[in-house]
Amino acid sequence: MRIRTNHILLCINALTLLLILLIAFLPDNVLRIILGLPFLLFFPGYTSLSALFPRRESLNDIERFALSFGLSLVIVPLIGLALNYTSWGITLNSILYSLSAVVAITSAIAWLSQRRLLDEEKLAFHIDLASWGKRNSVEKILSIILVFVILGTIGAVVYTVAVPKTSERFTEFYVLNLEGKASNYPTELNLGDTENVTLGIINHEQQDVSYKIETKIDGIAVSTLGPIVLKNDEKYEAIATFKPREVGNHQKVEFLLFKNELIDPYMQLQIWVDVK
Repeated sequence: MRIRTNHILLCINALTLLLILLIAFLPDNVLRIILGLPFLLFFPGYTSLSALFPRRESLNDIERFALSFGLSLVIVPLIGLALNYTSWGITLNSILYSLSAVVAITSAIAWLSQRRLLDEEKLAFHIDLASWGKRNSVEKILSIILVFVILGTIGAVVYTVAVPKTSERFTEFYVLNLEGKASNYPTELNLGDTENVTLGIINHEQQDVSYKIETKIDGIAVSTLGPIVLKNDEKYEAIATFKPREVGNHQKVEFLLFKNELIDPYMQLQIWVDVK
């Protein structure tokens, strides 16, 4: 059976369009993963090779099939690297539309190139089981190895998608001035003055966590915030107020973060003030 490359290119672009629609309107559909694997691992490489080597004699079917996977694994990281230096960044949509543009442009180039060739020069994918027996031992071994490498690559990608690595668990704790900047904190106060700073928490612990913030000046507690219950990736900011009780230079203002029912501080921040 002979399948013309133009038909394959048309099918690839139709499946790419279907993937875009699935992600836009049915983001949780399993077809997104089924179509996403060849979209990343095969489509960009095959259309690019068809544009670069439009003649049938340039590459045989096995070489073209293998190089399509290899070239795709080169194109996708390069596009990601380029996107990293743009305002779009590396996101699902930026990768999706960038790769779709590569597939569409290289498909158009390949289709125009095919139109200029004679029928016997045009690319076509042949499925002929009878020809397997005519191949020598080296070709058979290389073909089998190629199949196992491709299946192994696909299996590794499927496993990575299906069983994602657990993210690192941590908490962000920070102090800002009233302008929202991590600098120019209050350093000089008069006795009796009340000073304010902004304290922030972001939960990345992969679970709900109860926090408490205690403010101390030279080891003496002056205020408390909490309990503050945050879901994973939830953010909290609040104004913390402290008022020095005595005159003295280089007084340490501590902000202690407690997690759940722990007695010892989970994290701590500090600034230094002079009180006149």
